[in-house]
Amino acid sequence: MNKLELIDLMTGVKSSKKTYYTELKKTVDQLKKKNMQLEIMNDITKNMNIEIDIQEILRNVIAKLKQLITFDDSHFVILYEEEPALLHICPNGHCELEMDSNNLLHPFQDFSSVLKDKQPIQVEVTRLPDFPEKERLISLEIETLLLVPLYGKSKKIGIWTFGRKKKKTWHKDELDFLEQLSNQLALTLENAQLYKEVLHSKQEWEDTFKAVEDMIIVFDHKGSVYQSNDSARDFSDLVPLIEASQSLIQDTFSFNMPGFQEILLQHDTILEMHAYPIQNKEHQVYGVIAYYKNVTERRQMEVQLLHAGKLGAIGEMAAGIAHELNSPLTAILGNSQILLRKTPQDNLDYMLLNDIKICGDRCRQIVKSLLTFSRQDEYRFHYYSVNEAIHQVLNLLKFQLGKKQISLHLSLQEDLPFIKGSQPQIEQIIINLLLNAKDALDESALTEKSIAITTYSEDEFMVIQVTDNGTGIEKERLPFIFHPFHTTKDREKGTGLGLSVSLGIAKDHGGKIDVLSTPGKGSTFFLRLPLQAEKERG
Repeated sequence: MNKLELIDLMTGVKSSKKTYYTELKKTVDQLKKKNMQLEIMNDITKNMNIEIDIQEILRNVIAKLKQLITFDDSHFVILYEEEPALLHICPNGHCELEMDSNNLLHPFQDFSSVLKDKQPIQVEVTRLPDFPEKERLISLEIETLLLVPLYGKSKKIGIWTFGRKKKKTWHKDELDFLEQLSNQLALTLENAQLYKEVLHSKQEWEDTFKAVEDMIIVFDHKGSVYQSNDSARDFSDLVPLIEASQSLIQDTFSFNMPGFQEILLQHDTILEMHAYPIQNKEHQVYGVIAYYKNVTERRQMEVQLLHAGKLGAIGEMAAGIAHELNSPLTAILGNSQILLRKTPQDNLDYMLLNDIKICGDRCRQIVKSLLTFSRQDEYRFHYYSVNEAIHQVLNLLKFQLGKKQISLHLSLQEDLPFIKGSQPQIEQIIINLLLNAKDALDESALTEKSIAITTYSEDEFMVIQVTDNGTGIEKERLPFIFHPFHTTKDREKGTGLGLSVSLGIAKDHGGKIDVLSTPGKGSTFFLRLPLQAEKERG
């Protein structure tokens, strides 16, 4: 093989020596053109697998394409939901987006023909119907437009146009390359559109996920948290909650069925948990989504409503019993008093009659308490002195307290104003508190037993404080001491209505009763009654 044959083999150029360099240059130009085509196709292919910026892709493609093909203007009419809603214009190597539907290329028939036939066609600008874009093309002296369809895998994407100032014929190799390039570009644009739709759907899902006020947690097959919303992340007891959820999470994985349970956390927080399996296409569970709803307030309200219902029923029953007992009690007390007056005190029957009278009085007091509890008594409000009410009560109970060797300490604020209310009802509260203190001291083994009564003003309230050094109240029993019929006393000593009635009276006066107690050290009750403004007294 001689030198000339070797060069022909390496370059593929078979020619005479005279035209050799001319054809060699032509072959090199064709190779450069092929390389540029491959580079453009490679750029588009690379962009299919990364986060895609459509404008950046088009800008790069147009810039390189102008080195291969002669054109003076280019447009991308991108279809959005079957309508050409976006127009990309790249006349000078830059891209712009137009949303004006009146300035699109689609009004003329050629647009539909290109998409229908899936074949490029060439049209003269002067023959196009009048529309805003035509004026711009004429101003650029564009004479012809080449319309190239853009088709993705499953749908039409739009049309790519190329404008030329001269009516230059498009060569077959140019049309073949543009067809290949448009197919590849259509796939890229379709991917870009799908990618945007996925991002949009993802953002919508995340926004919805965050907007839910209740907690949502997604668990993987190991029971670990895969994802959670803001409510779950902000929950203070998240770690105990996840631990308490594991049993139901594993059951949901195992049985591939939704599940439900209630979770009780510290501070009496109650959560309802619903667990749902997450399946793949093969119906295999790969995750569990748990929905938590805090029902603590709802449950407390239900308990309060239930308790209020019970109290209402008890009140109606108490009122009925009290009315039924009043008539026979009147006869018992009246007849016993008549018989006592007729019976000498040295008669053996006198003690029996006196017991009947005492028991009758006690029954009448119980009936009175029942009527008060059921709100059957009428309150008559007037201004009175709390200190005076205390002295009235002590006149009745001082003997009993002294008999039990209970020392009494008074610390009454002398300048307390009068308050409006029912003095007898407030006296009843004080009597109940003092009798409870006496009973607590009866059970105490202390030798120095005492009760202290203190009055003072505090903010907008007048406070009557009763303190004893008796047995005190257990912590777990404190929430129930104001419930009706709750008592630890012997049946002969109490009905369990005293504190319940007292609390009802206090609330009807706009006040409240609080208690502090330590088992073995005693209790302090605080009766707080509202102070009236001076102008209310007139």
